[in-house]
Amino acid sequence: MPLTAGIVGLPNVGKSTLFNAITKSQVEAANYPFATIKPNIKTVEVPDERVDKLSAMFKPKKTIRTTFEFTDIAGLVKGASKGEGLGNQFLGNIRNVDAIVHVVRCFENSNIVHVENSVDPIRDIETVNLELALADLETVNNRISKIERKVITTKEKEAVKEFELLKKLKSALESGHLAKEVQIDVDQKEFINNYQLLTYKPVLFVANVSEEDIVDLSNCSHYQRVREYAEVHNCQLVAITAQLEEEISQMDQQSKELFLNDLGLEHSGLDEIITKTYALLDLCTFFTVGTDEVRAWTFTKGMKAPDCAGVIHTDFKKGFIRAEVYSYQDLMKYGSEQALKEAGKLRVEGKDYICQDGDIMFIRFNV
Repeated sequence: MPLTAGIVGLPNVGKSTLFNAITKSQVEAANYPFATIKPNIKTVEVPDERVDKLSAMFKPKKTIRTTFEFTDIAGLVKGASKGEGLGNQFLGNIRNVDAIVHVVRCFENSNIVHVENSVDPIRDIETVNLELALADLETVNNRISKIERKVITTKEKEAVKEFELLKKLKSALESGHLAKEVQIDVDQKEFINNYQLLTYKPVLFVANVSEEDIVDLSNCSHYQRVREYAEVHNCQLVAITAQLEEEISQMDQQSKELFLNDLGLEHSGLDEIITKTYALLDLCTFFTVGTDEVRAWTFTKGMKAPDCAGVIHTDFKKGFIRAEVYSYQDLMKYGSEQALKEAGKLRVEGKDYICQDGDIMFIRFNV
């Protein structure tokens, strides 16, 4: 099942416009709450200049980039945890994503309504967080009620361990903290992963600023407040102008580069969102190369060679013998596979090898 990042926020903050830009698709982006009711899901390519350079070097018949999914989820409002607005539907949809891209409105525009009738990004962030925390508290309380009697009567070791975790989570959530702020022991992580807690998911904040502010963020007080909040809470932050990014997404590469240069921007905010979300999920990329195909493959940081081989095909994992590995950086340094081999930079790795981002691998297997 592909990893998914959910785009969330209050109504009318620019979520669907951003989704249109990221995916170059056309979903409804109307100026009224709940224009998005069912989540729109789209698979996107991860921008990676390494793929372009490898393709230019090997001149393959086919080039395939790595991908993951973005989901545009209905806007949340105060009271969502009690079913207000599209609360239950929103919370159900967000439970199914692996990471949260939280869009925050940081622009003034009297023509675009705000559900609170004023722009205050920190209030908006805290509204979303509160509703997610209340939903998590209900989940935790439900689980406590199911195992509390078992803990008291049997004192079964695993149940006691889980109960201690649940008590910590309950206390934190009732005090206004998020689940990810709770100190979790290594042997408790399996429990918390099963709960699918909303406030335990990694978050990337996206500040949607005006076209005037995107070229000089120092003058945007709304953005600066979100930046300070993100730093305090150890979250990543990207600034964009969603409407502008949607326009850029429709341009060809040359026009896009010229347009960004005219604005004094080095790259599209969308590219930064996609790459930072990819990293937020602890995802890395390895490559397979040749004249038939240059392909990028997604793996989770820390995976060993047989597991990465299994990403290509399950038979590769079952019959894994070894992996012939060299790094993208070494290939660029030496200019060709032959020169790289002559320099002794081709390695033979076994089953315990932990794959690294940028590895180029050839798998030896037998089934």
